[in-house]
Amino acid sequence: MSLAARCDAVLRAATGEGRVPGVVAMAARPQGLLYQGAAGLRDLPAGLPMREDTVFRIASLTKAVTSIAALQLVERGALSLEAPLAELLPELGRLQVLEGFDADGAPRLRPPARPVTLRHLLTHTAGFGYDMWNPEILRYQEVTGHPSTRTARKSALLAPLLFDPGARWNYSIGTDWAGLAVEAASGLGLEDYVQRHILGPLGMRDSGFLLPPERQARLAALHRREERGGWAAQPPNPTAAPPEFHRGGGAMYATAPDYLTFLRMLLAGGTLGEARILSPGSMALVARNQIGALPVTPMRSAMPALTCDVNLFPGTPLRWSLAFLVNEADVPGRRHAGSFGWAGLTNCYGWVDPTRQLAAIVMMQFHPFADPAALGVLEGFERALYERLGE
Repeated sequence: MSLAARCDAVLRAATGEGRVPGVVAMAARPQGLLYQGAAGLRDLPAGLPMREDTVFRIASLTKAVTSIAALQLVERGALSLEAPLAELLPELGRLQVLEGFDADGAPRLRPPARPVTLRHLLTHTAGFGYDMWNPEILRYQEVTGHPSTRTARKSALLAPLLFDPGARWNYSIGTDWAGLAVEAASGLGLEDYVQRHILGPLGMRDSGFLLPPERQARLAALHRREERGGWAAQPPNPTAAPPEFHRGGGAMYATAPDYLTFLRMLLAGGTLGEARILSPGSMALVARNQIGALPVTPMRSAMPALTCDVNLFPGTPLRWSLAFLVNEADVPGRRHAGSFGWAGLTNCYGWVDPTRQLAAIVMMQFHPFADPAALGVLEGFERALYERLGE
């Protein structure tokens, strides 16, 4: 069976059996495109087919774009990985560490042991978290009325730290803060910056934080799995307030071909065609472990409707670079040790395997994240690729 037939079978089985509403998957090697395919529907109620040019909310796949924007500014001397970032973002220096709650429910706070740096933000070691994976943040929101970052209110970023910067790894809103650092250091809004310095040079014309009408017409509906089975499309909220800032940690839109272009640039060492996006030194920071012996630990769900527990590769030692999850051992039948990649809350997944010289993307559009069916599509597609490539 050909590679195309194997991959098509994975996508069609998952959508045909109703395990996922729709999916686009693509893969490339340095020589060019290896596979592209789409199956299922991008909007179940409307019956609209999934297509390769469908626009997706890529959620935390945004983080890598923002991280690379920050590293470009480090290369130019406009940002530092190690300097206290409160010199540029004073609000960051006023945050405290949440130690717990008093008997009356009031939060107990103390100053952090050390200042937050850009390195802390990009490696998720600053002490921040996400409410969906941290019950203590949910409790803090309940007792203080503090907003979630999903509201895109800037005040949401002022939640307390969960531990001292550098003490451990915890997946977090750190990249949202990094986006603010990019804006402050460059003098540009985050959308303008990434368009000028990343998306535009790479020809990623269907990507960005904004959604003009032509892309809106191709946007996949965001579905949710219902408790009794089946799917429901989540309608847009007409009363939602416009975002107060572009969330560098999770608010971009993109197509699968566009994001594959981004991954191919990383596979090629920071350049693609005439576009040089990162230096070799910065690429090493993107592709390799940057948290030392600190482990990347499973993320336990505090909001089951939004996300399942997240442990993408059980039993595999995992670390974090300045932009991606890095697996430090082979995942049998799948990606090799030293591969790097990540995912988005809407079940979008991408990775780069330097050993096999492969970049690949799988995009779906539903909650909960890390749903077993979504992970099944990712694994099935990945195994089909590696089986054909001889692992």
